[in-house]
Amino acid sequence: MVSPHIEKMREAFVTHVDDDRLMDCMRCGFCLPACPTYIHSGFDETQSPRGRIALMKAVRDGVVEWDGSVEEAFDLCLGCRACEPACPAGVQYGTLIEETREAILSVNKRALKEKLVRKGAFDHLFADQRKMKKAVNLVTFYQKSGLQKVARKIGFLELFPPFMKDMERVLPSPPKRKRTVVEKSAVKVKVAFFTGCLMDTLFQETNRNTIDILQKLGCEIIVPKMQQCCGALHGHSGEMDKAKRNAQANLEAFEINQIDFIVNNAGGCGSFLSEYDRLFADDPLLFDKATHFATKQIDISSLFVKLGITEYLENIPPTETLELITYQDSCHLRNVNGVKDEPRTILKAIKDSLFVELPGADLCCGSAGIYNILQPEMATRILESKMKEVKRIQASTIITTNPGCLLQMKVGVEREGLSTTTRAMHLVDFIHEKMF
Repeated sequence: MVSPHIEKMREAFVTHVDDDRLMDCMRCGFCLPACPTYIHSGFDETQSPRGRIALMKAVRDGVVEWDGSVEEAFDLCLGCRACEPACPAGVQYGTLIEETREAILSVNKRALKEKLVRKGAFDHLFADQRKMKKAVNLVTFYQKSGLQKVARKIGFLELFPPFMKDMERVLPSPPKRKRTVVEKSAVKVKVAFFTGCLMDTLFQETNRNTIDILQKLGCEIIVPKMQQCCGALHGHSGEMDKAKRNAQANLEAFEINQIDFIVNNAGGCGSFLSEYDRLFADDPLLFDKATHFATKQIDISSLFVKLGITEYLENIPPTETLELITYQDSCHLRNVNGVKDEPRTILKAIKDSLFVELPGADLCCGSAGIYNILQPEMATRILESKMKEVKRIQASTIITTNPGCLLQMKVGVEREGLSTTTRAMHLVDFIHEKMF
């Protein structure tokens, strides 16, 4: 006899997971070499997109009964969506894994600790930018007050899991400089800046640098005050209603008819913003507004190229030192938004830098939102393989375009003992360094 829990899970899959989307998968296997968890699990079929889709279908149809091994297969998915551009049938895997996690969340009882973490994160920190800023102010106080030095000296951090200790080491330093005085160019375009939750708190310096460069290249910039976290972390974690709540707040915050573009400098945010229309596909009142909002989205590297940054960089006299640089793709920027050439085009235009392609740059670094915290073993395997390639090409600067990726690469640099020879930077910060 099937247990009530298993039957509830099957019903949840019927309710939340679209059968037509499941049937799009032809089981051809083109997704397999694109999937980091398939590769790093020793080519375990259940850790591949094809295998996970088969499990979704089997649970939905009652062919496979729900148990811990099935749940683990879905938990270990990075959600990097590298399978999508590799798929000849256009399977919407990102939507399927989000629907699956929403189904699981609707049935599974969560432990008290997880409930508290989810409530704190999704109902407070990532629901109200003011609370996020207050939390980051505490981090800044920890860094500036001397508590950080004391905590490290007395070994307090040894009480935390290894990855948490690594993340503490690579936290961005509080901003020190005053705003750069920028000689503004004639206005070419008018943009609204999506500042992001982490980018506007932990990475304030990068946001300031973004504005400096945009003004230099001829942008009039509007920064809407009531914008919130994009909702990506909510959506990827199965909290779709809360993702929609944030999305609706952003739709209301941006006056999209008055601008040419909505620009962002975080690949993960950009991909989710560009799919707001998908969130409201069943809501006629919001769908048109979300669609219009999505069409205005542009990544910072794409906008830089449109504004002619390569010509500007090519005219900057080179220094005497030649810096070997490489680039790690933001998964969603590449796989969802299709932006892969623009960052490389920009980096190749800098005369005192030698760009070298990072082997496997198109594969996830293991950050994937909060994946490196929830699945540290697999995240570590992926990061270690990434750092082997960094060491092999002997890059002195690793550049990326997403806050999670940036922190992950910084962790890799620290773990490998490369902090004296190698640095990790956001693309915007690297360009700002060259321009100002």
